[in-house]
Amino acid sequence: MEQKRLLKVRRRQKARKPEFRRWCWNKKLRLRNKSWRRPRGLFNKLRRRYGGKWSGRIPVNVGFGSPKAVRGLHPSGYEEILVYNPADLDKIDKERQAVRIASCVGMKKRLAIEDKAKELGIKVLNPSG
Repeated sequence: MEQKRLLKVRRRQKARKPEFRRWCWNKKLRLRNKSWRRPRGLFNKLRRRYGGKWSGRIPVNVGFGSPKAVRGLHPSGYEEILVYNPADLDKIDKERQAVRIASCVGMKKRLAIEDKAKELGIKVLNPSG
């Protein structure tokens, strides 16, 4: 019950979280990816939070984190485990963990994994079709 509440809290927090963009993301095409990198320059205005340069570009800080108990969990509440073959399903705890089939797995093996998961009662996060 507590985990369900914390997942709701996390969803609300992430909806209000700003999109953290890199410094000068609008000037250089190679910086357009979504990854945040902390400005480390000695005279960088964003790092120093100087003047109007950083307004609207809130740097990442500790207040935007999600609750520790649900950090890294899938939105369904399960812990994601990457699976490559049907033998990997034997190590799964079906109460806490769900399976994500790796993208490099072919259709034949994927169907075998899905059949075995259904037989063991394990949730598959990316079923085929």
